[in-house]
Amino acid sequence: MNKQEHLNQLMNEEGIISALAIDQRGAIKKMIAPYKEPEGNDISDFKSLVATELTPYTSSILLDPEYGLPAAGKKAKSSGLLLAYEKSGYDATTPGRLPDLLDVWSVHRLKEAGTDACKFLLYYDVDEDKAINDQKHAFIERIGAECVAEDLPFFLELVSYDASGLDVKGADYAKAKPHKVNEMMKEFSAEKYHVDVLKVEVPVNMTFVEGYSDGEVVYSQDEAAKYFVEQSQASHLPFIFLSAGVSAELFRDTLRFAKEAGSTFNGVLCGRATWADGVPVFVQDGEQAAIEWLQTQGKQNIDELNEVLKTTATPIK
Repeated sequence: MNKQEHLNQLMNEEGIISALAIDQRGAIKKMIAPYKEPEGNDISDFKSLVATELTPYTSSILLDPEYGLPAAGKKAKSSGLLLAYEKSGYDATTPGRLPDLLDVWSVHRLKEAGTDACKFLLYYDVDEDKAINDQKHAFIERIGAECVAEDLPFFLELVSYDASGLDVKGADYAKAKPHKVNEMMKEFSAEKYHVDVLKVEVPVNMTFVEGYSDGEVVYSQDEAAKYFVEQSQASHLPFIFLSAGVSAELFRDTLRFAKEAGSTFNGVLCGRATWADGVPVFVQDGEQAAIEWLQTQGKQNIDELNEVLKTTATPIK
């Protein structure tokens, strides 16, 4: 298959990406830790259950090669596959949240493992020291070149932060977020990176938007809407939203708000908002209870999200 044929595998019949993300590694360990010492089998087994029960209702699934390959064999044939290429987390003792690749993997090996796309996560602050950002630019150029050589789509996941130490959940960061998200989208839309799809945050923190906030308001609804329009104008590439760990309900509300604002997003790669509440069920009550949760609440989360996507997402041409 060529790059376009692989990309088609990742979309639904309407040309929208309704993908499920469960490439988390450190995050799942933290979810398991309050109940027991996390083990590799726990993580792999839960991912396999999610793939088995939920991929019949998604256009594709994102997994990691470390714990997720058994799950890749359990997904529905109708659902495409993305594999993550980055190591989980970053070295907090070194400035810059510098990226790193999985040791024994390459884009060639990801393709041999059956993936339809390479996904890479990059932490990026447009306002950080130029020397650090230059390292990141070169790093993404290399991955893009690998993907071109293998004729495989490159999904770049961009997660913003503030190098000076602002709390990404706080009001001060909320004020800076539209600039950081939209400017990094402009940067990585450049041809030299060979990115095919951007996986990005929404440009505002919805918990600080007028009408969605229980406390301090940072943006009026008009201001928030303007940032969504600016985001769509920041890139010519298809872009999809990540759920960033918010509740399923808030994520659906965010997609509706984005559409009403004029956003032209092309789908979602949604993770914890879909399956996170199933982790404690799996750990405490066992596999059968987790299957029942996935078949009921998990499926409902997917169905409700798909319903929203029908009226909000823009098909990829």
